[in-house]
Amino acid sequence: MKDQWERKIDYIRISVTDRCNLRCIYCMPEEGVPSIPHEEILTYDEIVRLCRCFLKFGINKVKITGGEPLVRKDITILIRQLKALDGMEAVTLTTNGLLLEKYLPELMASGLDGVNISLDTLNPLKYERITRKDALTDVLSAIEKALEYQNLKVKINCVPFEDTDKEDIIRIAGLARDSRLGVRFIEMMPIGLGKNFSYYSEENITAVLKEAYGQLEPVDTVIGNGPAHYYRVPGFKGKIGFISARSHKFCNECNRVRLTSQGYLKTCLQYDHGTDLKTLLRTNEEDSVLEQMIKQTIYEKPVSHNFTGDNPQGIYETDGMSKIGG
Repeated sequence: MKDQWERKIDYIRISVTDRCNLRCIYCMPEEGVPSIPHEEILTYDEIVRLCRCFLKFGINKVKITGGEPLVRKDITILIRQLKALDGMEAVTLTTNGLLLEKYLPELMASGLDGVNISLDTLNPLKYERITRKDALTDVLSAIEKALEYQNLKVKINCVPFEDTDKEDIIRIAGLARDSRLGVRFIEMMPIGLGKNFSYYSEENITAVLKEAYGQLEPVDTVIGNGPAHYYRVPGFKGKIGFISARSHKFCNECNRVRLTSQGYLKTCLQYDHGTDLKTLLRTNEEDSVLEQMIKQTIYEKPVSHNFTGDNPQGIYETDGMSKIGG
């Protein structure tokens, strides 16, 4: 469907949990955050029911997120159920990679179309400092295993910030030299603890990459479901992408909405605008009621975020991305 600004909305990011097995310094404090009681989290049946409603409006691309989605029990069952829905085009997953190798066979059997793996550095000591866990070898092993599945799209998500240096950027981008994966650099968003860290702009990163690898060639074709734009690098098998919501606002082309693990349909990362769908689900409302609320909420999607403005109203001051859905 289209919102009031004539943008086609066909992609939804669905958080299935607020829990995570890492404590990344820009996402969670070392002691973690209070977990949402399980009974307040949407059940798989509720998620499937909502996705049937979303599909009626042409929202046929789903990204499963968290927290860390692989810590939720039987997540592969949900993926299988979503893939079986009539009209579903793609079901993908974002993960920190710690449990990915263990679940890859089940995920592929369930029909998973793609996986995004978070990785900010290839330096083991720095990885441990950022995530508060010595687990880099597990993530790298999972990436290798994922690439063995030729029909699985594999992408790396890197969020450079003040602890990032040129070597981090060059080495992370270099993962795309000898493999088909895409490496995406994502600008740090001022959400939750992310407000405490500076961000690397796309220009900063491309300058480093050009110095290391030569000229970047823009890719004109659309790759993936979201807002990333990509470049070819001479001699690379994979591509380098950017999601630059702060330095290159793409709100005029935004095609996504979010569903939090508690069932709140959120239409923009910055603002509170949205609808509590869980209450409607659990008061036994008919699908027609859900569909009307979904349609109205998406239609009223804000024109843009204002993270870079003088008066950035609506920013989540306490909730981090683990609560909203990464």
